[in-house]
Amino acid sequence: MLKIHRSFSKRLFDLTIAFIGTILALPFWVFIPLLIKLTSKGPVFFIDERIGRKGIRFKCYKFRTMHFNAKALLEEYLKHPEYYKEYMKYRKLKNDPRVTHFGKFLRKTSLDELPQLINVLKGDMSIVGPRPYLVNELKEIPKEAFEKIFIFRPGLTCLWQISGRSSLNFEKRKLLDMEYVKKQSFFYDLALFFKTIPTVLFSKGAH
Repeated sequence: MLKIHRSFSKRLFDLTIAFIGTILALPFWVFIPLLIKLTSKGPVFFIDERIGRKGIRFKCYKFRTMHFNAKALLEEYLKHPEYYKEYMKYRKLKNDPRVTHFGKFLRKTSLDELPQLINVLKGDMSIVGPRPYLVNELKEIPKEAFEKIFIFRPGLTCLWQISGRSSLNFEKRKLLDMEYVKKQSFFYDLALFFKTIPTVLFSKGAH
């Protein structure tokens, strides 16, 4: 009974925040797509497959921040050993050649993740939870960790978001997700949500 109540409270919180956030962000829904189209070739949205609750795959939405030939640019960039090492450690690049000038701004402000509110409304994601993992990252998650992390919907924000974000390596991210699983409660989610606000406003750890 307690689990049902916690699940209901969490989902109600998700829907409330996602609905209010979508309404408040209406101006961004107009101007961001316009600026994306004006500053680079390609679609407005980047849609990628991620792993959700119980290991079910879903389509995760973001505003596109990369050039249309991002894959070719990455392959060329990773020929340099130092960049390859950085990418394998963090799954990101500090000076990523794939990212457009406007895309850098979107990432710095986390506005590229605004479309994930749609994922929250659809039930694919939660406002707070473990970060959504890429399909090719699954092989690096032990079975025991998988069974615990994927009890929950992946979150728009999480411990990783307020603990350094892009400055943390992949292993640290998994440990933070496991810590979230142990501590999860409605009030813990609420605390993480409010801690995320200054992190996003001051672009801590974002690149």
